Amino acid sequence: MYYGGMMGYYMDPTWIFVIIGALLSMAASARVTSTFNKYSKVRSMSGMTGAEAAKRLLNSQGIYDVQVRPVSGRLSDHYDPRTKTVNLSDSVYDSTSVAAIGVAAHECGHAMQDNTGYVPLKLRGAIVPAANIGSQAALPVILLGFFISGAGSPLVNIGLILFSLAVLFQLVTLPVEFNASRRAVVLLGQVGILGDEELSHTRKVLGAAALTYVAALAATVLQLLRLVILFGGRRDND
Repeated sequence: MYYGGMMGYYMDPTWIFVIIGALLSMAASARVTSTFNKYSKVRSMSGMTGAEAAKRLLNSQGIYDVQVRPVSGRLSDHYDPRTKTVNLSDSVYDSTSVAAIGVAAHECGHAMQDNTGYVPLKLRGAIVPAANIGSQAALPVILLGFFISGAGSPLVNIGLILFSLAVLFQLVTLPVEFNASRRAVVLLGQVGILGDEELSHTRKVLGAAALTYVAALAATVLQLLRLVILFGGRRDND
């Protein structure tokens, strides 16, 4: 009976959810890399670097307490609200390409969100600790509950709720990222850093980047669905 049960899990068809999620993430990552590489070869007419564009955009919004810093890595760009820094990767900080300026502007979009108290950004920041704990503790709690009391036990349900926090984080991330990109494109045009055709290129770069967040949400939802199917049924002793 135990052997049969183990074989059932070994042949578990819900692995398709994991495979689909992985393929979506890989496809999105490949898309953003290829799009960025393509437009990183297109020099902006302004000749501004990503760092210079970031400083110009921040100052145009009256934001003077945010520093623009270089960080190592490729496409490791991010805004850190704790240190008030826009951190730009090697391929963005000193580059004059429309791709680099678009990425720098996107990170400035997050700084603008922080400056104006954008609610989804504040909500995402509040969720981060719980989401990190939930994603790490969920599976051990689910497995413990399953081996003690079987599927659908209270511990299993708690584990599923914990994992749901990761889904909630990914969900809240979408409006934050899309809004930052929208702010970036609008402001680049208003300030005059990029022309109309260059803005079209930038939209493609930021659009490809946005797909990675959509793929991450889809992969997390699929993983939650798999856990619910495997462990969220009625208790074995019911």
